[in-house]
Amino acid sequence: MLNPNEASYRYVTTSIPYVNGKPHIGHALEYVQADVLARWARLRGYRVRLQTGADENALKNVQAAQKEGVSVDALVARNAERFRDLATCLNLALDNFIRTSVEPAHVVAVHKFWRACAAHGDIYKKTYSGLYCVNCEQFYEGEELQNGLCPVHETRPERVEEENYFFRLSRYQQALLRHIETDTLQIVPETRKNEVLSFIRRGLRDFSISRSHQRAHGWGIPVPDDPQQVIYVWFDALINYISGLGYGASDPRSELFDRYWQSGAPIHVIGKDITRFHAIYWPAMLLSAGIPLPAIVLVHGFLTVNGAKISKSKGNVIDPLALVDQYGAEALRYYLLRKVPTTADGDFSATELRQSYDSELANQLGNLLNRTVRMVERYQDGAIPTPHGQTALEEALVQTAAQVAAQVEAELSEFALHKATAAIWTLISAANKYVVDVAPWNLAQASANGDEQATQRLATSLYTTAEALRLIAELLRPFLPHTAAAIARQLGTALAREDAWPAALQWGSLTPGILVQAEVTLFPKAHIGAAK
Repeated sequence: MLNPNEASYRYVTTSIPYVNGKPHIGHALEYVQADVLARWARLRGYRVRLQTGADENALKNVQAAQKEGVSVDALVARNAERFRDLATCLNLALDNFIRTSVEPAHVVAVHKFWRACAAHGDIYKKTYSGLYCVNCEQFYEGEELQNGLCPVHETRPERVEEENYFFRLSRYQQALLRHIETDTLQIVPETRKNEVLSFIRRGLRDFSISRSHQRAHGWGIPVPDDPQQVIYVWFDALINYISGLGYGASDPRSELFDRYWQSGAPIHVIGKDITRFHAIYWPAMLLSAGIPLPAIVLVHGFLTVNGAKISKSKGNVIDPLALVDQYGAEALRYYLLRKVPTTADGDFSATELRQSYDSELANQLGNLLNRTVRMVERYQDGAIPTPHGQTALEEALVQTAAQVAAQVEAELSEFALHKATAAIWTLISAANKYVVDVAPWNLAQASANGDEQATQRLATSLYTTAEALRLIAELLRPFLPHTAAAIARQLGTALAREDAWPAALQWGSLTPGILVQAEVTLFPKAHIGAAK
């Protein structure tokens, strides 16, 4: 559970993906999940830093460059920019995008970290023979394979024998058990926590943290004082979380490390295939270096496509940038947040994306805003009216709004982003039902015929619908930030201050007399590309 009173700083990270290829829909899922958590923390008054980046020192990047006939530098620079573009197109409120092959500060941090672990007696050199999956960039024991294949990539690992440096992971078995069992290091969901604990209890083996300069093709960060060895990509990559905060720097950037890591309850958002690295290797490395552990490792599942695992060989890799071009960033964010369980596997369906766009975004949300603004323009000369008391209809909607606001907060604190998003649509549905039940068009006709009671009921109904939309906009802020701002703008107002939750979720904040400002319809079905 995320406790909103733990610290004044919050640090949220995604994993940094390999850049041997283009981003796919799974990367988009992780990006928007992390962005929601960062935006929500800001609304709660935290000072927040959100970081993602590119893992560029992997052997698979070298192999991809060789296959394309380009330099490794050129390949990682091109593909890193594609990931940066995805973060931008998805409207991430990003504070830092780190590239591990080109930033001198990262090399400084990695070397400092290595030396700290070595000084603690946790790094030693030996000859090792093992089964290595290049796609995972990790060694496997024979019993971990499935029919002799990597359990993640379904490829046959290669037998590797060479002299490497090793990290004494075995030294930290009991410490890791203690931190994870007591939730000092919280692993979400509980199923992943139990998997990690089970793995640790079977006994931890020391793991290789370097590769020969020859096998790495000279690509990567050299081991301090041993240029014939290159630091293992995962040992290097995990350190991005603190190098991006200035760890190892002597300039003021290191203040970020003090604030956001030492005091900021860091949250890592990762995929389930790299749980071991983040929940076992990384915490042990931090303990060795004398650095506090992250607070939470939030693990999402895999995305399949129409029930099949995403694979280049199957031709079902989905380009999220193409989906943004077609449907808009907000529609894709909505689909990934609402239709994919936050910590379980989910399935992507282009048909379901289109249906959710038409039914939930266009018909339910877009139409509610459009007809509310039009009725205020038509029946109130464009000004938000003053309400005149409440009937049972209004009271029911106000109660629903309060319940939904509380539920959204509760679901977010439990990292159930899909349930929080669904809860907001409960309020949207209730607001649409309210409009049908109260029938402002009939009240307007009666008012035009001199019915004073109808005049007051009309004013109340339109204020109530507009205020419900204001609350919907506030609730949507972490999920659909541009949509939230557009709703507030059309209501003639603005979103509350960024740190205004939960006060902004109280009923009655919309000021009567302000003028609505009709704009282009949200999520127009006639031209999907306009809904960006």
